[in-house]
Amino acid sequence: MKAHLHPELRIITIASCAYMVRFFVTIQRPYGIVHTMSKSSSLSHVVIIPDGNRRWAKSNNLPFLKGHMEGYKRAQECMREARAHAVDYITFWSFSTENWARSAEEVQDLLTIIYRGLTELRKEIKREKTRFLHIGRKDRLSPNINSLINKLEMETKNYSDFCVCVAIDYGGEDELVRAGEKLLHANDTSKTICDFLDTALLAIPSPDLIIRTGGEQRTSGFMPIQSCYSEWCFEKTLFPDFTTEYFQSCLREYSTRTRRHGS
Repeated sequence: MKAHLHPELRIITIASCAYMVRFFVTIQRPYGIVHTMSKSSSLSHVVIIPDGNRRWAKSNNLPFLKGHMEGYKRAQECMREARAHAVDYITFWSFSTENWARSAEEVQDLLTIIYRGLTELRKEIKREKTRFLHIGRKDRLSPNINSLINKLEMETKNYSDFCVCVAIDYGGEDELVRAGEKLLHANDTSKTICDFLDTALLAIPSPDLIIRTGGEQRTSGFMPIQSCYSEWCFEKTLFPDFTTEYFQSCLREYSTRTRRHGS
C-alpha cells in the first residue's frame, strides 16, 4: 500500500524554496550535504539542463530522434571538457518525470538513446576511472536500463577523481515527495527532509553552476532545495549547437561572479 504524506509535508513539498528551508533546513555547508571530492577549485559541481533538441531538429527539418542524438554528442563533449577543467561532478538532466507525457514513440526513442549512450559511456568511464551515479527514480525504468545503471554504479564505485551523474526519471517535486515519505517513515526527529534527498543519499554536493540551454529562463523545478545558492547560466543556444566553446564561456562567466550564500 502506498504511504500517504502528512498534510503538512504535502504543503511544504509544493511551497517555495524559502518555506522549505524555513521548515526543514539546518544550514550547514550547504544543507548538510557532504562534499567528498573537494579540490582547490570553487567550481565543484556543474549541471547541464540540455534543452532544445526537438526545436533544433524541427528547425533543420529532421526527426526529433536526430536532435536527441546530436544532443548526446554534445553531452559527451561537455563531460570531457568538465574533466579537463578539474570539475568534480557534472550532471546531465537526461529524462524528467514530466517527459513521460510525451508521445510513446518519442519516449521510446529517448530511452533507447539513453540506453545506447550509457553503453558507450561504460567503456569511457572505466578507461578514465570516472565514477557514475544515477539521480532519480528507478522503479519506472525498464529492466535493461536499470541493470545497466546498476552495473555502472558498481563498477565505478571506487573511483573518486571525477563523477558523471545522469538524472533519469528525475523531477524536483517528485524528489521532495519521495524524501518526505522517507522522512516520515524514519521517525527520527534529528533528521530533516534534506537528509533524504537523492543527492544527500549519494553524497553529491549542491550544484555550483547550472547551465540551461535553449533560451528558456526557468528552473523547471530542478533540485529546488540544492539549487538555492547555485549560479544559473541561461544560454539561448539549442543544445545540439552547444559546443565546448559555449561550455567554456559559461565557466568563465561563473568565475566572474561572487557567491555570498546569503551573507
